Amino acid sequence: MIRKIIHIDEEKCNGCGLCAEACHEGAIDIVDGKAKLVRENFCDGFGDCLPGCPTGAITFEEREAPAYDEAAVKESQRKKAIVEAVSKMPHHPGSGCPGSKYMSLAKEETEEAPAPAAGKPVSRLRQWPCQIKLVPTRAPFYEGAKLLIAADCTAYAYANLHEDFMRGKITLIGCPKLDDVDYSEKLTEIIRDNNIQSVTIVRMEVPCCGGLQRAAEAALRNSGKFIPWQIVTISRDGRILD
Repeated sequence: MIRKIIHIDEEKCNGCGLCAEACHEGAIDIVDGKAKLVRENFCDGFGDCLPGCPTGAITFEEREAPAYDEAAVKESQRKKAIVEAVSKMPHHPGSGCPGSKYMSLAKEETEEAPAPAAGKPVSRLRQWPCQIKLVPTRAPFYEGAKLLIAADCTAYAYANLHEDFMRGKITLIGCPKLDDVDYSEKLTEIIRDNNIQSVTIVRMEVPCCGGLQRAAEAALRNSGKFIPWQIVTISRDGRILD
């Protein structure tokens, strides 16, 4: 159908994200540092996003576009509200399922701290939970954090993962093949909505680990932030390949 819908001039867009925040329907995302109308059927054509744009990158146009889908918008808003409510809920150790409650683990060490005494390795995990599927998108332990996104198998293949990679970082682990999910959306929220200082991705050399790397790279792009990041690949026999 021909209808009024917004148009975003990517040449003028500075990626500030104000339009995405102003769009109550969730039609706009920040992709590769630019605002994009990613869900045309979510755009009602009222233009709540126009006044907030500091560069004048958003205008109206009339063109062929999918009809506004109010039911889909309301369902998306309902799901988002549930996720946000859960992520902001206070969690108390010792109540309910431990796997669903986040907490910071008291650790005074930093990346510059001395290694543990010989024969007495210590855990460098700084928060709970650590599975990507279980971690909240917002939590105090993300403030100023250096983020480690690691494939499950790396902890078993690389013997010194705690000391060489986890120390001084917030650790998120997962396996997209076993979980059968795309982590990119959740990782995007974590990086975008928190003060993350850097990201290290540790993966295995096997092809299925590429899903974790692609999700992390997509999250870095979609977050609209420019922060230091690196990828480390571990071989099956426990060597660092790059």
